[in-house]
Amino acid sequence: MLDALTVALGAAALALAAWCGFAALRDQPTKDWHFIGMGVVALLALAQLVVGVVELARGGEPDEGAVIFVAYLVGAFAAVPAAGLLSLSERTKWGSVTVAAGALVLAVLEVRLYDIWGTPGA
Repeated sequence: MLDALTVALGAAALALAAWCGFAALRDQPTKDWHFIGMGVVALLALAQLVVGVVELARGGEPDEGAVIFVAYLVGAFAAVPAAGLLSLSERTKWGSVTVAAGALVLAVLEVRLYDIWGTPGA
């Protein structure tokens, strides 16, 4: 799979988590700028989903199986949008905490996706 995209998405997720975590520390709900950040992260996750499916279609084989790989790709794509929707229902600092937690989950999923795909040449 495309390692640069995985690293970029993981870094963007951690940046979003820090940004929303900082907002929560200041007792602020998610704001429009946070949703723009969530959109950027979601677009990166969509690109990763497409790249992952294309790699599978081209005959790539994850070390731990295609089904679990696709399940993790879909979960990674859904993590931040789901947290964003939940934050809309909680317009306090806990909405920001929810997005920060969702972004941290995405970062962990990125590490796991890298493990599932396996290392090149191994």
